[in-house]
Amino acid sequence: MFTPFRDGKVDVPSLIRQTREQVEAGMDFLVPLGTTGETPTLSDEEKLLVFRTVKAHSGNLPVMVGVGTNSFEGTLSNMRLLAEADAYLVVVPYYNKPPQRGLLAYFQGLAAETSRPIVLYNVPGRTGTNLEAETTLALSRTKNIVGIKEASGRRDQILAILEGAPEDFAVLSGNDDDTLFLMEKGADGVVSVASNLAPALMVRFVQALRQGDFATARSLEERLSPLFRDLFVEPNPIPGKAGMALLGRMEDNLRLPLVRALPATRELIEKDLKDLDLL
Repeated sequence: MFTPFRDGKVDVPSLIRQTREQVEAGMDFLVPLGTTGETPTLSDEEKLLVFRTVKAHSGNLPVMVGVGTNSFEGTLSNMRLLAEADAYLVVVPYYNKPPQRGLLAYFQGLAAETSRPIVLYNVPGRTGTNLEAETTLALSRTKNIVGIKEASGRRDQILAILEGAPEDFAVLSGNDDDTLFLMEKGADGVVSVASNLAPALMVRFVQALRQGDFATARSLEERLSPLFRDLFVEPNPIPGKAGMALLGRMEDNLRLPLVRALPATRELIEKDLKDLDLL
């Protein structure tokens, strides 16, 4: 989920509206305070405000919050701050470039500090470090590490996780454009950026995949693929927030060092939304 801002502060009315739209569209769970939510720019008070606002309007859907930082104590502090969350999304520590044995110790150490479910988040394009399949599989046998959001784009690696992980370990696509391929191979779903702008279409897409209706899923992916692509022509969430402003759902405001989309990006997103009959 995006974090809407107005006059330099979290825009609570827009966040409530966004949450209700997600619930009404039929989402399985909500993910505030992730990468898409500009979480590194939020104070602790703002993180709590975002979480409690989403939770209060979640319609009893599970709320998984992003808590990961590049230090053990920093992540643990976020876990304690957001102790009422239903699950934690924990990104691979960024900037440090830890070895795999460091990642193993890091995630196992965090799991030992909570009874809440933990979902790993692998996005080497942002963190600089890949969580390798062997490490993920070792972690998948830790009691409360229940899944992974895989945004590496390394399909062979993700297929190895699908093949080797326990049956109850959830594998979620972290890239909208990998969802069809991965769910056809047995992945469980997606943590989506496009679902902010096209929630009902994304729900239909994933439901078709779950039901094995691949013809419908492929048709929907063909319609959605320009949006999947264009949401990343500039760093996420820059294009997405431009789209949300076009839809009238929030202001096109980001926090530095992120800035508003270029006019060419805004034009691409506008065309995508019109082609999807959303504008």
